[in-house]
Amino acid sequence: MPTLFISDLHLAAERAQISALFIRFLETQARQADAVYILGDLFEVWFGDDMIPPDYQPAIAAMKALTDSGVPLYLMHGNRDFFMGEHLMQLCGATLLDDPTVIDLDGVPTLLMHGDTLCTDDLEYMKFRAMVRNPQWQQDVLSKSPEERLALAKKFRDLSKAETSNKAEDIMDVNQAEVERMFAAYPVQRLIHGHTHRPAIHDLNIKDQNVQRIVLGDWCAQGSVLICEDGQCRLETFTM
Repeated sequence: MPTLFISDLHLAAERAQISALFIRFLETQARQADAVYILGDLFEVWFGDDMIPPDYQPAIAAMKALTDSGVPLYLMHGNRDFFMGEHLMQLCGATLLDDPTVIDLDGVPTLLMHGDTLCTDDLEYMKFRAMVRNPQWQQDVLSKSPEERLALAKKFRDLSKAETSNKAEDIMDVNQAEVERMFAAYPVQRLIHGHTHRPAIHDLNIKDQNVQRIVLGDWCAQGSVLICEDGQCRLETFTM
């Protein structure tokens, strides 16, 4: 059976069609999988397992139904939902992965990442990321009321939209030197990540080694799933 990889669904109340598509995916294609990996930004906003929006409940229930059927589900933090915790994992029966994580994918050593740490040319974002991933900062945020956290989430979303509209496209893509550094740091033949919303399979030669970098697509404009089986991977898209 295939192993499936998706990322960047950005589930939100105002994107009901994406939630419906995700639930249909979990009830159909995912049920035939050996395992399902979601590599970050499953949710547009997640500011604590203690304040789960009602609009997310159907997707969480569908993930639990998937894992109850015997299909392993693995989640990774993205830049939007890095507050996902163990309570959510229990609710959906999933396992939370570190970023990065190495797995054996049909005999091929494979590195999994969300992908935002590869975008080192975006200096402003890297500074922001360092702040929000600081344990003390996160503890301070989680001590705030739900209303305060929602206001902070809105502030970050508005800021992100404003900054993204003013940044050059190449700044928001991965830095090739950082990609090469990751292949040097980990003994893998394949890297799978999301974040950039630029689905593609890149065949690379790094230090005389043939490797692959596979970029998962987002679900904001299209559905995107990576299907890996018998050592081969292919990207598929489907209309919303």
